Amino acid sequence: MDLSSCTALVTGANRGLGRHFAEQLLQRGARVYAGARNADGVDLPGAIPVTIDVADPGSVSAAAEAAGDVTLLINNAGISLGADLLTGDLDDVRREMDTNYFGTLSVARAFVPVIERNGGGAMLNVLSVLSWLSLPAAGSYCASKAAAWSMTNALRLQLAERGIAVTALHVGAMDTDMMKDSDAPKSNPAAVAALALDGVAAGHHEVLADDVSRHVQAQLSNGVDGVYPQLA
Repeated sequence: MDLSSCTALVTGANRGLGRHFAEQLLQRGARVYAGARNADGVDLPGAIPVTIDVADPGSVSAAAEAAGDVTLLINNAGISLGADLLTGDLDDVRREMDTNYFGTLSVARAFVPVIERNGGGAMLNVLSVLSWLSLPAAGSYCASKAAAWSMTNALRLQLAERGIAVTALHVGAMDTDMMKDSDAPKSNPAAVAALALDGVAAGHHEVLADDVSRHVQAQLSNGVDGVYPQLA
């Protein structure tokens, strides 16, 4: 895909990885709608602010009406509430699934007809290494990202014949607000955004942005004991 001539919508573009996506797309020559729950929080020169709350179907529909020339959709918006599957607040579990899975699906459903109408294009879904690896302390988030990975695979197959390529981004910890309280090694979100956009431009099915994602993917073929050696 030629990013210099595309029109993109980035959800969660007011900060973190989403802001880097929007900024780098502008640098590459794209027209960019920067989506956020509060569009007034978008301060990126050259971007077109759009209000979109991915968990609100009415907001998603309004955004699709407002950004009717989109050819690239970047599903970046997401939340992490640290909900334990057994002891966490069930409302938090639902919120993570509503945002990370149903929200992403809602935006995809709204914008696929837009992209088709504009002659085809691409979709990038921001997933996580935790789509493949579950951690008890964030079991709910992991489940929502695993569901989003499965959805992404289904959409990739379904949309290929409709002229829409689907790329998944898998990445571990990044130096963003979501991980500000973690001491884990963190990737530079600007570098991750660049890798992901290069992958979209090249038509790659997946982009593995760090060593931890590459390692975990390589262990999937070894079964449960490969991914969770503590159970071996």
